[in-house]
Amino acid sequence: MTSTVELPVRKGESGDKAARGPRRRVPGRIRRVGLPYLLLLPALILELLVHLVPMVIGIVMSFKELTQFYIRDWGAAPWAGLDNFRMSVDFDAPVGEALLHSFLVTVGFTLASVGLCWLIGTAAAICMQDTFRGRGLLRALFLVPYALPVYAAVITWVFMFQHDNGLVNHVLHDQLGLTDKPSFWLIGDNSFIALLVVSVWKGWPFAFLIVMAGLQNIPRELYEAAALDGAGMWQQIRRITLPSLGAVNQVLILVLFLWTFNDFNTPYVLFGKSAPEAADLISVHIYQASFVTWNFGTGSAMSVLLLLFLLLVTGVYLAVTSRGRRASRA
Repeated sequence: MTSTVELPVRKGESGDKAARGPRRRVPGRIRRVGLPYLLLLPALILELLVHLVPMVIGIVMSFKELTQFYIRDWGAAPWAGLDNFRMSVDFDAPVGEALLHSFLVTVGFTLASVGLCWLIGTAAAICMQDTFRGRGLLRALFLVPYALPVYAAVITWVFMFQHDNGLVNHVLHDQLGLTDKPSFWLIGDNSFIALLVVSVWKGWPFAFLIVMAGLQNIPRELYEAAALDGAGMWQQIRRITLPSLGAVNQVLILVLFLWTFNDFNTPYVLFGKSAPEAADLISVHIYQASFVTWNFGTGSAMSVLLLLFLLLVTGVYLAVTSRGRRASRA
């Protein structure tokens, strides 16, 4: 006689559970790999909405004859093809000639501003490496221009550059006697100098901060060994400091270049909607072409050309600097 043993069935367990098979679990490796992407998903969605979608819309607008007559329904604007781009790069026509002039002014301004910001910031960071009384206070004071809101800082400079009662003319003309008469800083050729001064004053603390952080990674033993070998301060900076800051300077100069070339707030607050010819940066020029003349198609085409130029410069710069760093290691 054969006896059978019946196993108890747990509450809620149906008879077809065995037919469905065992429950599948997500492997731990997949969960570990997918979690970072899941955490980045909100940032990617915001990046898509804030930057990529407007950029795509701007590219589409550059191929349309979009003027003030189609503001309410820009999708109904006639298709212009490459006409806006041809008008922008036709340097014999007034639009192209003005854009070329603005581009050259922006290139000269950017090179001067980035070079001075890097030079002043690097020099200040090297001087702040040695320990002395009041070093923390000086570091904090150096970062004040970078911490101030852009509008508050630039408006202060606007008052300082005033012709009749500005601080700059008061010091240069009344106190030091360096000029024959008070200068006009916000109009004429001097506007380029005024814009450069404000840009350097506002940008060099960022270079100081980045270089100072990079100097913390250089071992002090290298300087001690170089000093024992008879190397002076300039030789230590040339042979140790600058080569060790190669990677830091590569990123720093690129960021300063992109920020300065695209800077709109500084010239707009300093000069208003109509910048002087000597300080006609391309960001303000595109703004005038879009929102002053109401020719959004041409302004969008100029913006696309600016984007392509910056992408090209960035790619060439990274390729050249990376190749130089690999060659120096070999």
